[in-house]
Amino acid sequence: MSSAARATTRRPTAADRKRQRTSARRRLALLIGVALAAAAAVVSLSPLFDKAVKELSLPLRHEDVIRQQAAEKNLDPALIAAVIYAESRFVDQTSPAGATGLMQILPTTAHYIADLSGGTAFEPGDLATPQINIAYGSYYLRYLMDKYEGDAVLSLAAYNAGEGKVDEWRSTGEEFTVSAIPFLETRAYVEKVLDARGDYRAQYSSELGL
Repeated sequence: MSSAARATTRRPTAADRKRQRTSARRRLALLIGVALAAAAAVVSLSPLFDKAVKELSLPLRHEDVIRQQAAEKNLDPALIAAVIYAESRFVDQTSPAGATGLMQILPTTAHYIADLSGGTAFEPGDLATPQINIAYGSYYLRYLMDKYEGDAVLSLAAYNAGEGKVDEWRSTGEEFTVSAIPFLETRAYVEKVLDARGDYRAQYSSELGL
């Protein structure tokens, strides 16, 4: 056997084995460090991820305005948030029918609210401002709740279909429940708002001051 062959087949020395063990320990330590760093990142980002998911499925914006309007008009802040969710999902927009803003208020309805509230400086463009839109929508909700003696089903049905339709439906003398709403769209709307009100109470109690 040549000297070159003997060199390539020699047995590892104690120094070689020590170096191998040291290298293996370093690789293991590195892997453990990477795993711990990844776990720490998951833990630290988990609340942010949960919050992002919650806001995608049940968004909430302008909670300070909602709290203020709820307190001023003696309304459930979760109800205001639920109406905004059903109307616009908190996206400022204008519908094909001309309903504007977060609470989707028609200019004719806004003028009606302005007359009821004694407002004299109202301009339709004001509805694009979230604070004004929520204030007008909350005022109308309070007005409807007073008119229908605190009945949320009647009030929400009127918010969606108009007071005239609700008064017409009530004229039959039958008990007015969600299932009794003749318009499928309005029935679905009322159910959506009532379900969302419960969700907002459960998920955003601190943000809404509940």
